[in-house]
Amino acid sequence: MENLKIYLDKDINTDLIKSKKIAIIGFGSQGYGQSTCLKDSGCDVVLGLRLGGKSDVKARDYGFKTMTIEDAVKWADIVQILIPDEIQSDVYEKQIKPHLRAGQYLMFSHGFNIHYKKIIAPENVNVIMVAPKGPGHTVRSEYQLGRGVPCLIAVYSNPSNDAKDIALSYASAIGAGRAGIIETTFKEETETDLFGEQAVICGGVSALIKTGFEVLVDAGYSPYMAYFEVLHEMKLLVDLINQGGLADMRYSISNTAEYGDMTRGPKVIGEQSRQAMKDLLKDIQSGAFADEFMNEMKSGCSKFNQLRKENADHLIEKVGEEIRSSFKWNNDNRIIDRNKN
Repeated sequence: MENLKIYLDKDINTDLIKSKKIAIIGFGSQGYGQSTCLKDSGCDVVLGLRLGGKSDVKARDYGFKTMTIEDAVKWADIVQILIPDEIQSDVYEKQIKPHLRAGQYLMFSHGFNIHYKKIIAPENVNVIMVAPKGPGHTVRSEYQLGRGVPCLIAVYSNPSNDAKDIALSYASAIGAGRAGIIETTFKEETETDLFGEQAVICGGVSALIKTGFEVLVDAGYSPYMAYFEVLHEMKLLVDLINQGGLADMRYSISNTAEYGDMTRGPKVIGEQSRQAMKDLLKDIQSGAFADEFMNEMKSGCSKFNQLRKENADHLIEKVGEEIRSSFKWNNDNRIIDRNKN
């Protein structure tokens, strides 16, 4: 295993990014999180948006100057594309590519469109990635606490010979230099990120929580108790895992829980699950998932919308909403306010 190199603020020219004009394309979760942190770090930032739209109104409320995407690209040295993966290639072809010039920096926070060649940048443009390992709202909340979310950086093309330095300086400006920055590649980030989302941190965990909830409720237990046991406590244990690995989690729980963890966990996540994960990874590596996703997005999202509705209507969501609205511990310092960010 290679030695891990972690970059911190002390290793970075943190002023470099302040000499560049940055256009953030999009004001969703990452657009909000990154642009507000850049602004507070003293960077020159504009938002490239559909003028008059909801995101434009929100961005102006935060004191940002907004432009059309075309004008923002013309103005900027760095163009950070933070709109959804499924629309990036169309927006790029129609509104970004015609206005790119030699020496600009085209930036992404996920390698999807570059790795799967949905976007092919000109050879005289630098292509880099700064990928926070957390949602944009968390990038912002951690920055405001004087901390940061760790980031991955990658360089895909480097005609200006300073792309890595730019990526490091940008990552520092959104708080990552306080936590740690690791260099990777577009291929590795894309494939491992998709796998993690599908098999573990989103798909795997969501399916595990819902199935556990359903098994308890079907067996006659209170849905409120089921919610606490399979969903609420998940966050408390993940905090321990995040800080000290599985070992700290197991150190903190009871002997009963630890024994049950190590003897029963493999019965739930066994060879069948391992094979399913391998199959998911093959679809990611081959591009089959990317094509399926893009086709779904371009064909009207009927399957996607149906899945969203089914999940929103699940009993665990209704029970959870009732519980969360009734307890003090979840109502203060909310990270997400959908009307503002």
